[in-house]
Amino acid sequence: MKVSIITVVFNGAEFVRDCIESVLSQTYTDIEYIIVDGKSTDGTVAIVQSYGTRIARFISEPDKGLYDAMNKGIQLATGDVIGLLNADDFYRHDRVIENMVATFERTDSDAVYGDMLYVDRTDTKKLKRYWRSGWYSENAFLWGWMPGHLSFFAKRWMYLQYGLFRLDMKSAADYELMLRFIHKHKAKLAYMDEVTIVMRVGGISNSSLQNRLRANREDQLAWQLNDLKPYMFTFWLKPLRKIKQYITKPPEVHIK
Repeated sequence: MKVSIITVVFNGAEFVRDCIESVLSQTYTDIEYIIVDGKSTDGTVAIVQSYGTRIARFISEPDKGLYDAMNKGIQLATGDVIGLLNADDFYRHDRVIENMVATFERTDSDAVYGDMLYVDRTDTKKLKRYWRSGWYSENAFLWGWMPGHLSFFAKRWMYLQYGLFRLDMKSAADYELMLRFIHKHKAKLAYMDEVTIVMRVGGISNSSLQNRLRANREDQLAWQLNDLKPYMFTFWLKPLRKIKQYITKPPEVHIK
């Protein structure tokens, strides 16, 4: 099973090397690593190029934002499975892809997902948040559930058949895509009950009331665009579920 891993980056010289090393150090060998750069000016390009042919595909050109860059990577991918890893983030250990492929093969699933840790941007030993996705049950999206996006690996045929990220969405494009794949098209899921991704805090935040209200509107739009009918309380259960992520402690894990 060939796995395509896509990293999108723009001016990420500070941390992109950690991200790249976490992919290249994986024990699973059939990996196609694709990096899509948004025409960085801070030395990112030189760092990526220093890895030579260990990076299967590398493009550096202006884009229309994060999800446009992800779409470019997906369109370049030739693997059976596609995973996304942002330039600030890294895999928790060197067997993540090996374990993910084994889960696909054992369960014959369309998509596999796991858990994520959020850590301090500079001190990655300092835990900020633990996203335990948990086991999926049918219609869980109605109750505010969703898996962590970067822990989500999907068969490439799903992108070809059901489409890429919508560029008319902003912070909720990942939510809309997983809602479409999982809730609307009934993808067969398998859960990896382990932390797979370590994310540095940062990026688009829904912590303020204004941002949360905007995200709430985008969540509603995601359901409308897919001709799906949520419960009245669906959009408020989603942020409420996140509260638990700040108080729940993960099992003892070693962060590389």
